[in-house]
Amino acid sequence: MDIARPDIRKKKLRRQIVIGAIGLVVVAAAAAAVYRLKPAAPTVDASTVWPDTVKRGPMIVQVRGLGTLVPSEESIRSIPSQTEATVTRIRVLPGTKVTPDTVIMDLTDPQLDQELLNAQLQLKSDEVAYHNLQVTLQSALMDKKASAATVNSDYSQAQLQAQTDKQLYNLGVISGLAYNKSKSSADELTTRNKISVDQVDMNDKSIKTQLDVQQAKIDQDKALLQLKQDQKAALQVRAGIDGVLTSLGQQTSTTGAGDQATLGVGTHVAPGTTLATVVVPNQLKAQLKIAETQAHDILLDQPAEVDTHNGIVPGHVTRIDPAVVNGTRTVDVKLDGPLPAGAVPQLSVDGTIDLERLKDVLYVGRPAFGNPDSTISLFRYDPDGKTATRTQVKVGKASVTQIQILGGLQEGDKVILSDMSRNDNVDKVRLE
Repeated sequence: MDIARPDIRKKKLRRQIVIGAIGLVVVAAAAAAVYRLKPAAPTVDASTVWPDTVKRGPMIVQVRGLGTLVPSEESIRSIPSQTEATVTRIRVLPGTKVTPDTVIMDLTDPQLDQELLNAQLQLKSDEVAYHNLQVTLQSALMDKKASAATVNSDYSQAQLQAQTDKQLYNLGVISGLAYNKSKSSADELTTRNKISVDQVDMNDKSIKTQLDVQQAKIDQDKALLQLKQDQKAALQVRAGIDGVLTSLGQQTSTTGAGDQATLGVGTHVAPGTTLATVVVPNQLKAQLKIAETQAHDILLDQPAEVDTHNGIVPGHVTRIDPAVVNGTRTVDVKLDGPLPAGAVPQLSVDGTIDLERLKDVLYVGRPAFGNPDSTISLFRYDPDGKTATRTQVKVGKASVTQIQILGGLQEGDKVILSDMSRNDNVDKVRLE
């Protein structure tokens, strides 16, 4: 027969409660300890990061831009139409080498033919009029000279008669009345002789003036005829220089290449229309597109280098476009060295421009994210080389591949330059 023991049941219940309470305390303490633990540093594959070491020495501040090779202004010859004409024949196509005498195309202009004929006839007419006027004026001049010769003869006779009558008057042979009469006649013929001489001189000058007026008309006719002859000759469109024909028709780009409205047989062109463009192929320049935030420090004559992907050519800045287009400014670089093989208009190139040369500065490779004159965070390698710690770095001027260090790093420090944005929430990483 079992005997009830309530005291033993109570002891067992108390023991279970105590054990449960202790277990709860242990679990809470463990949870608190785990909560206080910092998360383990994430692991980064060391072979995937881009490291670099801080150095001290000279640093060249550069900017880079993509661009193309284009003909320089002095190497482009645009051939305009001088008259309203129609294309009748195309002899040379774009891409062909040409010489100054190469005929590119033939034009026709019936109205010009009529104007040329009219100019020839007008010149002949005015030349005939000149000769007729010359004959008429010379004939009138001869009449004047004949009259003057008669007056001069009468004048000489009157002078002799007056001198004779004076001697006779002095001898008392003739009366004073007779002498005065001969003297008056001599004086009158003296005046008439002077007037006739002046008339001949005036008539001679008048002839020269009238002939000069007619000659001016002839000269004008010759100039007009020469113009029409030149326009006629221009209907055979010639290259004019040694080079390459780049287009037929009006260019939409001032660089000598690009989209264009090609001319064809039967096309009607107005005066001033561009018929063809010829370019000297070895006279090229680079047009670089530089971000507007970097272009403000570019100056004329700064040294530059242009990479044609088949060689690097030195040059210097010759023009900076004042306008900003799509966030970039166009910078022209004149090439100072020989062009490598394959350098042709519209070839894509890379260009760098030297802005400034800094002496004895701390610098490191330019990180994936880092603006000049700012404070950035970089992971610096710890002494063990197995971990890297985030460090705040103050940077100064930036170049294409380098950036100046103003604070936060020392010479010889090794940092990670590649994109570490995936670890923005940690201050330390492990490198494996």
